[in-house]
Amino acid sequence: MSKLVDIKGLTKIYEATTALYNVNLELEGGHIVGLLGPNGSGKTTMIKILCGLLHPSAGTVTVDGHEIGVDTKRVISYLPDQTYLDGNMSIQDTIQLFVDFYPDFDPNRAFDMLNSLNINPAARLKTLSKGNKEKVQLILVMSRRAKLYILDEPIAGVDPAARDYILNTIISNYDPEATIIISTHLISDVEKILDDVIFLQFGQIALHATVDEIRSKEGKSVDALFREVYKC
Repeated sequence: MSKLVDIKGLTKIYEATTALYNVNLELEGGHIVGLLGPNGSGKTTMIKILCGLLHPSAGTVTVDGHEIGVDTKRVISYLPDQTYLDGNMSIQDTIQLFVDFYPDFDPNRAFDMLNSLNINPAARLKTLSKGNKEKVQLILVMSRRAKLYILDEPIAGVDPAARDYILNTIISNYDPEATIIISTHLISDVEKILDDVIFLQFGQIALHATVDEIRSKEGKSVDALFREVYKC
């Protein structure tokens, strides 16, 4: 399978701070990847560079064979760690916004997921609970037919029941040839759906391995290994 993400020598420097240094990474399609690391390890910087929100200081980044730009934004569906939607909008208005903005957005899929949760599409976003807001944002992102989904802390701040729904939504609503990158601190919750993990530390990749390799070679879970590596 061809490379979906190809990163070579990626470095990002903010004034006197080096957020990423000489990162090399290749990802193929068809994987769910955990992007893991403590605060300040470079996760958000890498995500924003992939999404075209930041420019690298050095190195190259391509997605689906294209340098980061208009072509890559067409194939990436991004869930930021904070809401960017207008709380005065109704859910169905946001769905129409996504229909207008993304040719690959499937409104039927979005309405089906809302129906399964008994969430009224006519409800305004500001009237929803935190958990339902998180679900609606994820529904919007996962209703695109993207090649790369990037989810930044998709289950942070929601109750365990909501986490289970969100994870089930993730694995049930994406093309098997697409790849999902999930950045999270809640490793024990997401580990069950991950194929591969990337440990970032001090702006560099400390580990890139499959979950099965970690369990067989280390004899422990990803969560346990993470706690050992980062002493947390």
